[in-house]
Parts: sequence; C-alpha cells; structure tokens
Amino acid sequence: MAGKEDLKLLGMRVSPFVIRVRMALSIKGVSYEYVEEDLSNKSDLLLSSNPVHKKVPVLIHNGKPLCESLVIVQYVDELFAGPGILPTDPYERATARFWAAFVDDKLYPAWIGIIKAKTEDERTEKVKETHAAIRQMEEAFARLSEGKAFFGGDSIGYLDIALGSLLFWFEAVRRMYDVEIIKSSEAPLLAAWAERFGETAEAKEVVPEADEAVQYAYNLRAAYAAAAAAAATK
Repeated sequence: MAGKEDLKLLGMRVSPFVIRVRMALSIKGVSYEYVEEDLSNKSDLLLSSNPVHKKVPVLIHNGKPLCESLVIVQYVDELFAGPGILPTDPYERATARFWAAFVDDKLYPAWIGIIKAKTEDERTEKVKETHAAIRQMEEAFARLSEGKAFFGGDSIGYLDIALGSLLFWFEAVRRMYDVEIIKSSEAPLLAAWAERFGETAEAKEVVPEADEAVQYAYNLRAAYAAAAAAAATK
C-alpha cells in the first residue's frame, strides 16, 4: 500500500489475541507503534477506541480504530501488500474462517476453563473438553494441510495464527496444572505442527515465554481471591 501509514496497536504482551495481530503485521512487514495496556487501569485511548468491549487488541489506522483479533488480521491481510495470510481460494478462505471460529468458540473456553475452574471436578471436565477440541483440530490439520508443514501450506497462514497464538498459554497450563493440552500420543500431527510454529520467525519475534503467562495467571488469581475476600468482609 502506497503512502505513509499511521498504525498504533493497543495490546498486552500475554494476550494471544494481541499476538495474532502482531504476527499478521510481521508477516506483512508493516511497522507500527505498540502501546502496552494495563487492563486493571485501562487508558482513555483504549476506552474510547473500543467502547463496546473495552478490550485489546485495538488497531488504530490513521485515527480509525478496529477491534477483535480475527477481524483485524483479515483487515491487515486485505490492506497491505506482502505474503497472503488467508487462502486465495474462496472455499479454502471460508474453511479457514470456520476453524478459526472453532478455536475461539470451542477450544478457547475449554482451555481457559482449566485455569478458571474453582474445583478439581470442574477442571477435569474442562480438560476433557479441551482434549476433545484438540482431536478435532488434529483431524482438521490432516485434511487442510495436505501433507504440508502448516494449515496455510508451506508457511503460516490465518488458521495457524489463530491456533498458534495460544501455544505459549498451553505450555503455561502444563506448568501450572501438569496438563498437556496437545498430546503427541493423541494428536501427533498437531504436536509436530506446534513445534514448527514455535520455530518460525514470526512466532519468535512476538510470542512471549510461557513463564510470563504463568506469572500473569498467578497474579490474576491472587487479585480475584483478594477481591472475593474483601467482598466477604463487607
């Protein structure tokens, strides 16, 4: 795209949704200003840019804000020159969007439920739901990759970004609860894909270490516990 672009991304380092946008911008080779948000003390810019959900990521392009990670990734793909992120074939594009929606609608609530669970029985149920979703993603990879390295073919694409952005949190869950989300014994294709994804230049550039996610989760849990204790004493 010709001309100078004013791009600002409001984000948080450990948000997988922000990582999606950062990876898309990296693939396109686009420079931008990154602004780290404190979600416990949201900036006026964030609140005014995303008044509906008040969440990150928000991409502000020439003063116009866009919200929701997958929407932003598609926007970046359509707007900027460079390697394609979504497939060019209409059917393949629709299929990639379907499975990216599955990641957000089915897989995400399951694995985040492992962290949010208040009882061991609840956590066990969420682990089962997570593994069921992973088995479906394993089958999807076998069909969509056509024997290539990634969902997107020889290089990472839309669905790779949607799922791959969660991988460092999967490792955080393993460290916190001794739960392996992608088991090589049950999802060997996906386990090998995850290794390849982690070695890509785009992932290495923006994906934080799992330790950061672990620390964030512990801090959040402590904040929730303190809030609950304070409410109980009123």
